[in-house]
Amino acid sequence: MKISKTWLNEYVPVADIPASEFAERLSRTGIEVDGVENIEAGLKKIVVGHVLSMEKHPDADKLNICQIDVGEEEPYQIVCGAPNIAPNQKVIVAMPGSRIKDNVKIKKSKLRGVKSNGMVCSLEELGFSEAVIPKAYADGIYVLPADAQPGDSVIDYLNLDDDIVELDITPNRADALSMMGTAYEVGAVYNKDVTVSHIDTSDYEQASLGDDLKLSVTDTDKVPAYYAYLVKNVTVKPSPLWLQVRLMKAGIRPMNNIVDITNYVLMEYGQPLHAFDYDKLPSHTIETRMANNGEELVTLDEETRELSEEDIVITDGERPIALAGVMGGLDTEITDNTTNVLIEAATFNPVNIRKTARKFGLRSESSLRNERGINIDTIAEAGARAAELMHKLADGEVVLGRESVEALDFTPQTVTSSLSFINHRLGTDLDYDTLTQIFNQLGFSLTGSAEHFTVTIPNRRWDISIPADLVEEVARIYGYDKLPATLPESKSVNAGLTPWQAYKRQTNQLMRTLGFDQAIAYSLTSEKKQPIMQIHESHPVALDFPMSDDRRLLRTNLTTALLDVVQYNTARQTKNVQVYEIGQVFSWEDDNELPSANTHLAAVWTGMKSEKTWNTAKEAISFFDMKGVVETILTKANREAEITYEAVSDYADMHPGQTAKVLATTNDETIELGYVGKLHPDTAKNYDLKNTFVFEMSLEAIFNLPEKQVVQMPLPKHPGSSRDIALLVSDEVTHETITQVIRSASDGPLVAIELFDIYRGENIESGKKSMAYSLAYLNPETTLTDEEISSDVDKITTALQTELNAEIR
Repeated sequence: MKISKTWLNEYVPVADIPASEFAERLSRTGIEVDGVENIEAGLKKIVVGHVLSMEKHPDADKLNICQIDVGEEEPYQIVCGAPNIAPNQKVIVAMPGSRIKDNVKIKKSKLRGVKSNGMVCSLEELGFSEAVIPKAYADGIYVLPADAQPGDSVIDYLNLDDDIVELDITPNRADALSMMGTAYEVGAVYNKDVTVSHIDTSDYEQASLGDDLKLSVTDTDKVPAYYAYLVKNVTVKPSPLWLQVRLMKAGIRPMNNIVDITNYVLMEYGQPLHAFDYDKLPSHTIETRMANNGEELVTLDEETRELSEEDIVITDGERPIALAGVMGGLDTEITDNTTNVLIEAATFNPVNIRKTARKFGLRSESSLRNERGINIDTIAEAGARAAELMHKLADGEVVLGRESVEALDFTPQTVTSSLSFINHRLGTDLDYDTLTQIFNQLGFSLTGSAEHFTVTIPNRRWDISIPADLVEEVARIYGYDKLPATLPESKSVNAGLTPWQAYKRQTNQLMRTLGFDQAIAYSLTSEKKQPIMQIHESHPVALDFPMSDDRRLLRTNLTTALLDVVQYNTARQTKNVQVYEIGQVFSWEDDNELPSANTHLAAVWTGMKSEKTWNTAKEAISFFDMKGVVETILTKANREAEITYEAVSDYADMHPGQTAKVLATTNDETIELGYVGKLHPDTAKNYDLKNTFVFEMSLEAIFNLPEKQVVQMPLPKHPGSSRDIALLVSDEVTHETITQVIRSASDGPLVAIELFDIYRGENIESGKKSMAYSLAYLNPETTLTDEEISSDVDKITTALQTELNAEIR
């Protein structure tokens, strides 16, 4: 928020405080100052000019030769290219020898052979940002009011000798997002009296708007207070110069007197307002409700917004006319033809406002305050203040009355504490009189004694609710630099690792043992890369103020960044790369207020498994090599769950014939841990990779599986036995399916199933494959007989024939 010291001085005397000292003092008491700007600094010899006459330049169609009265005996001839310059205007003139923005010196010159003694300036050339200059003058010079006197200093006329202090307000101190709130803060810091003139709203309270307006609030939890004021027969025109300049210094572009008044009161009180064109409400009805899914509203920026049931809307009884607390609707906007204005002063549920503003990307000065909270004591007063300003500045007729719905508790918050509680936490030795003085500076009332006192908090400081908040306030005003520097006493205790920390450390070590190098990639990614390797639909988390477009979103997977790492290395002739990362991924889930974070493990393996040497042949990585890594991780996790692999072919960036999702079944519940497989040829080509395999799993999901109890057993005293079976099955039948059928059919002491041969080719029917298994049996209590094993093998072969149409060979 940008604070004008000149404006602030109307509430609390700060004119004699140097800007640098003022900024440093505020920063030390908890409100950080981002910077101080003075537009006047560097400006010199800039005066009001009166355009007496104008003629076209003989050699340039876009240039005009102007004779301008600058308060001297003779007018100055100045060549100007502004498209909006005209005779009899009062303009801003930089005299020869003057300096404008960025310390640029203006000299006498010739433009296409014609002498020019100075320059007619725009507001941007004085130092105002293009974003705050009124649209009527955005592409040209600024025209001053008719009462401006030629030769007078523009610096004085526009009050440019003013320190603009930019405050970085933390979310808990939204009370300082207004001139009045900042005045109370500065008054407390400097122990100065604050003068605030409040509007008497009794005349409005005692009457209603009658037939002029019907007001309905469907849910006071969503809209705790709504006040409506009516001003008739207004004249929409540009705001007076003083109002425009104050808004521009605050970083707000002037529009017209009606809209500017709502913005002015916003900066003054911190209370968002909205002005409706009353005549565009044919039903003369205002109703607040939750939007219906799929409902549409064209907002003031001419964008069509599709609404949902989490959006609070203002309606005319039927259709939405504004997004509550965020942006008004185009159908009821104030235009040059507006004659009657309905003023809204309200407060809305901050959670809904935040979700709506974030969803539509409509963060504004109003939504910011509605999200963080407002002073409930001045909601109605701010509406009345806007109505009175419309009477003064727009010649409006204020209807003395209002419609309102309120469900607010205006009882001030009270917090109890003791002097010893505060001194103990600050390490100070303050006395009760000092404490009383500090709370008086803050405008808080104090009753009780040093042993037990109660502080009554005004509603303008809604951030204070517990004793610890009082400690912070005392520390701020007393001075952080005065607090004794002592270290807390604590004994060093080796608490060890939590089970989760130990598991992550074990997994890290295991991955390095398996030959992988650890990578730590950025947690932020771009909108272009976010969909890559996004196996399941996820709603990414966007930053409000990203450093760059390449780092706008929080990542939703780890693999994408690892592919960048692998691409970087392979491009530099490192052909065999094994990298992994353990890190968090983020996404929005359901209606959670905050995004969810989940720790994943991902790895990428590209190149050759082994290179050719004098006694070994080179061997490329296969799906089963990467699957073996996954199996090792899951085995070492020691979890009581059945792990299965299910072939999938619809993962966009994965090979449709060499990809499987990893499933864990425990207590009759199956959860998906992640996936493993080969990179899709198109995706691999995009990264200039060839034979590349990846996996990504939720490490938290693995850790949360029930832990397997390891029981030491004596070595068996009786020998085991084994049987081999070979079967002919269709190519579509997977090894996983066969092993499941074998386990389900066996009721003997079968302890292991091992696939030792797969054959396709000569003497095997096309579309089929021969698979050979070794079945291991062991009964630790007794010696197995051939009859027991043969009986169990017969059951298995029968099940394979029946369920899989297998041919036993």
